[in-house]
Amino acid sequence: MSAECSSYLNADKVLVSGFSCPRTGGDAGAVYCCGFQDVKYCCDDPHSFFPYEHSYMWWLSVGALVGLSIAAVVLFAFIITVCVLCYLFISTKPRSKLDTGLSLQMAGKTSC
Repeated sequence: MSAECSSYLNADKVLVSGFSCPRTGGDAGAVYCCGFQDVKYCCDDPHSFFPYEHSYMWWLSVGALVGLSIAAVVLFAFIITVCVLCYLFISTKPRSKLDTGLSLQMAGKTSC
């Protein structure tokens, strides 16, 4: 079993020619072509994560954390605003019943 890694342009825009997995002199169990568009390598698990540190991956995770933090702050502010408005609505409500101007009469009795 072998896999073909096609040629690609690396991060420095240099063309790297294609190769077959497993590579000669490499791990015999690395039969899959793994990696990204700018870096390809042979690996033994096609679902494994990229094993090297890359700055663009770090910035993606930092960007995700910043976005989630901003979303959490906005949600928290919305919840506090709703709570404050509910409190103000309830606390400024008049406590006494309004007089409708109608008098209550018992049913079945007529007044003369």
